[in-house]
Amino acid sequence: MPYSPKGRARDRGQVAIEYLGFLPILVLVGMAVVQLGLIAYTAQQAGTAARAGARSASLRESADAACAAAVSGRLAGGTTCSPSFGADEVTVTATVEIPSIVPGWDFDPARKTATMPLDH
Repeated sequence: MPYSPKGRARDRGQVAIEYLGFLPILVLVGMAVVQLGLIAYTAQQAGTAARAGARSASLRESADAACAAAVSGRLAGGTTCSPSFGADEVTVTATVEIPSIVPGWDFDPARKTATMPLDH
């Protein structure tokens, strides 16, 4: 079949239309990947906050201040710590709110616990 420039001219915008149709799916997948990374980062920050709060509480200092200081700036506002004292140890549970970048996706907060011996 011989080459026909007229038939080729009609197909010229087809690739652009297909790409525009697939673009929202690519954006959603990209946002989901970033959200998963943010969830993992928040869980790591909750562990850091729990350890810092337990260390501070074991020295009879404020666990809340240490928890908030141990978390990065954007997550510090949604961070709470609750110490629980035993006979020879203190357990601190840190709760950090997970921010959502994908509209409509809400997550439970990340919770991590750390236990340290009390300093006598």
